[in-house]
Amino acid sequence: MTIQEEIAELFFKNKKTLAVAESCTGGYLSHLITSVPGSSEFFKGSVVSYSNEIKRSVLNVRELNLKKHGAVSEFVVNDMAINTMGLFDVDYSIATSGIAGPGGGSEEKPVGTVWICVATTTRFNAQLHHFDPNLSRVEIIHKAAETALQMLKEELLKDLGE
Repeated sequence: MTIQEEIAELFFKNKKTLAVAESCTGGYLSHLITSVPGSSEFFKGSVVSYSNEIKRSVLNVRELNLKKHGAVSEFVVNDMAINTMGLFDVDYSIATSGIAGPGGGSEEKPVGTVWICVATTTRFNAQLHHFDPNLSRVEIIHKAAETALQMLKEELLKDLGE
């Protein structure tokens, strides 16, 4: 069973809902979730906010956070995740922002740097991940999406006491 199938079972069983805000994963996370039959019962939708303009105008990411910390930051993924919950009126959300490469990295934020946040109705959990910069762009995107699903599963299991 894939992790997205495991997550779907938890959502089906507990009648919870999910939405996603993706930047560096470019829709791949939503693709994994919607590859599960019946996912429309719990998955409300996603925003691929690849540009800062969309992060600001659709997801209401604070301009101060974008300017002071950059799009690839804990502050921005927190804004993305929390605001996605309100936008879609869901129980859980996931946000991703990072540098998939091969270009775009810096000394401070090299290729493979990805922030992921999972938000629930009571808390949010943001984590910084450093994937191998020698991986291909697609491999980094895949690893980021799989890590986001694993983080979501852990938050679901916490809430269910499992």
